[in-house]
Amino acid sequence: IVKGNPSKTIAPDIMNAIEKKHKEKIAFDKVGKKILDKIKENSKFKKMLGKQIKVEAVDEGLKIELLESLTEPFFSQSSANLNSSSENLVETIGKQLSELNNNIVIDGFTDANKYAGSKTGYSNFELSADRANSARRALIKGGLREEQISGIRGHGANKLADAAHPFAAINRRISIIVKYSDVKDE
Repeated sequence: IVKGNPSKTIAPDIMNAIEKKHKEKIAFDKVGKKILDKIKENSKFKKMLGKQIKVEAVDEGLKIELLESLTEPFFSQSSANLNSSSENLVETIGKQLSELNNNIVIDGFTDANKYAGSKTGYSNFELSADRANSARRALIKGGLREEQISGIRGHGANKLADAAHPFAAINRRISIIVKYSDVKDE
């Protein structure tokens, strides 16, 4: 029944979908809190919270975003290889996400600097996709089931985190999105 109007009812399938999404949101909140708690156990990662490590609810589900800074890069410059501490961080996230059964999409982004090896045709699109794949491997190493990963998306320098400063380190990032079960992959 729609609140305030007993003559209008909500179809049972819609009500079930609403309840399912609500239960998923509660599960996402619990896992998000566990991820934050695990991050806080590591003094290096703890100081990155809020600036470089963000966990938030979005329309697609739960987003864990790892944003680079000049002082704390996640990847070697112009490389898709996670540095060892960043790999440990992503493995920790993978362990926590393994408690869920939802699909996960990993997005990679770069800044607007042209990739140094662009003469070979390798561009920021490939670099961002390769970085997302590097994060995928670390998530799996941490315990995430490979079949949970429904997509890897490389955005290159599109969708900048700081469009006013297209060359800023914060534009180089990885987003791990735990999708609600009713959200279709793009």
